[in-house]
Amino acid sequence: MKAFNIICSILFVLSAALQYNDEDPYIWIPIYLYGALLCYLAARKKYLPKAYLLGIVVYLGYAAYLLFFSQGVIDWFQHHPTKDLVQSMKADKPWIEETRELGGLLILIVTLAINWFVGWKRKRITTR
Repeated sequence: MKAFNIICSILFVLSAALQYNDEDPYIWIPIYLYGALLCYLAARKKYLPKAYLLGIVVYLGYAAYLLFFSQGVIDWFQHHPTKDLVQSMKADKPWIEETRELGGLLILIVTLAINWFVGWKRKRITTR
């Protein structure tokens, strides 16, 4: 788990750094840094189950917004070719940006869920 969390922490910090030229960096930099901080703490065996749940709930809420947004993921899935998503790194169409952002949120959600489960399991074992 230590290697997993170190790698995730580094990747989330890099993801946050790449957001500086995004149109909404004030949203995405804190999102990625929150995940990076929690992974860093987990790598040091400091698990914060309530912080994981908070992140999961907030990220799921934002993911739902992106999924059902008028020009978001569902719009892309229903009306545009799938190849548009990976053609270039410049997201010149709103559904490309929204779909990629949803992917980042899903990675964060899965990572926090894994750490929540490990932390919960460790706490349960130590309280026996």
